[in-house]
Amino acid sequence: MKFLVRMYKSFAILLFFISASITGQEITILDIESKEPIVNVAVYNTDKSKTSITDFDGKCDLSLFDQNERIFFKHLGYDIFKSTKAVVLKKENILYLFPKAQELNEVVMSISKWEQQKKDIPQKIVSIDAKSIAFSAPQTSADLLQNSGKVFVQKSQLGGGSPMIRGFSTNRLLLSVDGVRMNNAIFRGGNIQNVISIDPFTVKNTEIIFGPGSVIYGSDAIGGVMNFLTKKVQFSTTDETLFNGVANYRYATANTENTAHVDFNIGKKQWAFLTSVSYNDFGDLKMGKHGEDSYLRENYVQTNNGEDVLVANTDNRLQVPTGYNQINLLQKIAFKPNTNWDINWSNYYSETSDYSRYDRLIRPNSAGDGLRSAEWYYGPQKWLMSNLQFNKNGKGKFYDGLKITTAYQHFEESRHDRGFQDSILYSTEEKLDALSTNIDFENKRIGDLRLYYGGEYIFNKVHSTGSQLDSNTEETAATASRYPDGATWQTLAGYINTEYKAKPNFSLLSGIRYSHVWVAAEFDDTYYSFPFDNADLSTGALTGSLGMSWFPKADLQITANASTGFRAPNIDDVGKIFDSEPSSVVVPNPDLEPEYAYNMELGIQKNIKDKVMLKGATFYTYMVDALVRRDFEFNGMSEIEYNGELSNVQAIQNAAKAYVYGFEFGVDVTFSERMSLISNLTITKGIEEEDDGTDSPGRHVAPTFGDIHYIWKNQKFKTDVFLSFNGEVAFDDLAVSEQSKAYIYAEDANGNPYAPSWYTLNIRSQYAISNAIKTTINLENITNQRYRSYSSGIVAPGINLVLAVAYTF
Repeated sequence: MKFLVRMYKSFAILLFFISASITGQEITILDIESKEPIVNVAVYNTDKSKTSITDFDGKCDLSLFDQNERIFFKHLGYDIFKSTKAVVLKKENILYLFPKAQELNEVVMSISKWEQQKKDIPQKIVSIDAKSIAFSAPQTSADLLQNSGKVFVQKSQLGGGSPMIRGFSTNRLLLSVDGVRMNNAIFRGGNIQNVISIDPFTVKNTEIIFGPGSVIYGSDAIGGVMNFLTKKVQFSTTDETLFNGVANYRYATANTENTAHVDFNIGKKQWAFLTSVSYNDFGDLKMGKHGEDSYLRENYVQTNNGEDVLVANTDNRLQVPTGYNQINLLQKIAFKPNTNWDINWSNYYSETSDYSRYDRLIRPNSAGDGLRSAEWYYGPQKWLMSNLQFNKNGKGKFYDGLKITTAYQHFEESRHDRGFQDSILYSTEEKLDALSTNIDFENKRIGDLRLYYGGEYIFNKVHSTGSQLDSNTEETAATASRYPDGATWQTLAGYINTEYKAKPNFSLLSGIRYSHVWVAAEFDDTYYSFPFDNADLSTGALTGSLGMSWFPKADLQITANASTGFRAPNIDDVGKIFDSEPSSVVVPNPDLEPEYAYNMELGIQKNIKDKVMLKGATFYTYMVDALVRRDFEFNGMSEIEYNGELSNVQAIQNAAKAYVYGFEFGVDVTFSERMSLISNLTITKGIEEEDDGTDSPGRHVAPTFGDIHYIWKNQKFKTDVFLSFNGEVAFDDLAVSEQSKAYIYAEDANGNPYAPSWYTLNIRSQYAISNAIKTTINLENITNQRYRSYSSGIVAPGINLVLAVAYTF
């Protein structure tokens, strides 16, 4: 008996040492920047007689390799690493791989809504991943886009950000979240800030399409598409419940930002849940020290005992009032009954506090000795989306992949303004409900031809009210709404997209889409006598694209693309009821047609010995029947009284053509696995031509802009020293509508408004204290420049220290 006990103990000890030996030879392979595990890394010896591969957790076993045997670690997205088992095991069984500077096999989804190789795409498309977003530490998703160096962003206030791409902005660009369009029936031609409703902490990847995307996305996708793809839920690959998450905190000095975020994932084999919460609190923004004195906030309006007074600003670099706060929530539930089906239910919610429209609060009065407005602020901006998606993989009779996406969105916004020493606060409030259904198919069964096709239906209904509050009597009275209450906008469309691999080095992509749009609105003549009773539009649009991607050599890519885009009139175009601008008033116009854009672009990429990547693109866009705001007559009058002021009458009209062209350049240099340089430059020019032959510069044509980044990184530390710059926009190059806003521009030698050039020197640094804790220290605008980006109402931040910490659990 004692002999058996001794044998059992010896056997148990032997098993323990064998187990420890095997466990000790298991390594984990991580991305050096994100510290996330890398799946499917091929591990093999010189003659490939011994192989292994990393699992879902980035783990693999090296026990089959000899101690000093040469081992290769290979993954498509990373540089090959060579070492021996002995060396790797000395590094605490953790191996870090460096991402490739240029990855031709990168997968993108925004062109067809299905995964495609980026190298086969003829259009310019920029992808911004989660680790790049985390490194740049953006305050909002508008800043996320701006930090890319490839998108220009205009800001009228701190709570905002209106992207400009290739001379187009606002309702000529399309916003999409997880494949659902955010653009709605009241997206306006003026600058909009809906992009800030998207929480950058939840964004897994942002894909930006440059140029028309109407074949897939329909109306509004004239200048480009910004598709935000949020984090996916994670299922467990074992019987144990998977639990992980991340907590973040960030502080910034320029506007005393305090931001907190937490998200966590719970995963079973068939069910998974992702919950995310973010809260931002922003104080008033402080501008830089060195720059134009005209940008300083010398005074502001304060209301004391019901009386408006102009008071001196004790700190004229502090932009009072600009602060606000915001909360973002995300809840995802996923169900995977088998390998072919998965169902995802995602719910998004965003709400801001009231926030001032700063550019309206700095407008001088007609006498030039005071300010025009005592109050001008937006009420809470609210966005709710519930998105239910069904995905099916596997062979079907008519498809190899199927996606059904149904979504409901609810938008709320309001505007409130009161003139200086005026007792009446005018308010309009809008609520919009949007329903959408998309069905998308993928079929790749026809030899080298890959088909994508589908359909879409969208319905929008607008609820709009107006009121005025008399501060003397505290009485509220109803007034005209901003839009016809109960107005609807809907579209039905079908599309087909093809990808043909003519040769291994030559791909053709083409597509066609037909969209039909209906607009219905009834005008209430309670407050104004309209010369029409309703707007009833029914318009159709046919759009298409044809492009090619060619690799004449393995290190040279040439792309060419021709495409058309369109934008159908929406409720903001057709039915905006007396929207006030300085000395002007915008009235409805029910006689509108869609505007069309025709685009050509050519791109080239040259890889020099995997060390230097040169990228260039040129484009030309011609737009006809452009919807623009121009002088108009209302009931035969060119001027009417609005809110107590005689105002020039204007309306949206199909009254112009537009020509936009430009060049985009990029250089990526890899000096070593640790040192690299990245540079971007964008040059855009544009003209709007009136029907009478006169022309003027385009309003949303950004100045020349770009950046230069020098990056150094190792396993724990990454730093980026970079210069951002904008060119000058002279008075003659300002759109007529911008020339009238002298109060947001500097004054040139002739006393005319213009936008000066500017630059900022910045440094970002990130240090991984451990695999779980990562810290960020950024110093922005080190030289404390005082500058205002083109067309922006708010002055940019001065020197800004950003401190952030992230804890992964």
